[in-house]
Amino acid sequence: MKEFLKVTKALSDPNRVKVLKMLQHKVMCVCEIQAALGIAQPTASKHLKILEEAGLVNSRRDGQWVNYYPADGKNSPYAATMLGNLLHWLEDDEDVHQLIEKIPCIRREEILCRR
Repeated sequence: MKEFLKVTKALSDPNRVKVLKMLQHKVMCVCEIQAALGIAQPTASKHLKILEEAGLVNSRRDGQWVNYYPADGKNSPYAATMLGNLLHWLEDDEDVHQLIEKIPCIRREEILCRR
């Protein structure tokens, strides 16, 4: 039951659900997620850590970037089921739709230059 609760608690926050929906469309770094959601970097990192601990997100270092992407679900049947369903869920949600449309305009190199 502990693993099930970890997955459901990770998905209980709207921003974490939005992160997963964005990652279904593009591999993103923390600064891109932060920019898309309009949240602080520590908050974005905290959300990613919770998603990663629940088996919903994986990360990979690529030079100076840490790229986040949806997990394959092989470590948790609960995460696998939720990730599979999330592919189809919320596609017609207005907030999610706006985020997905914004993704191509969010570029890590441009964010880095602004800092």
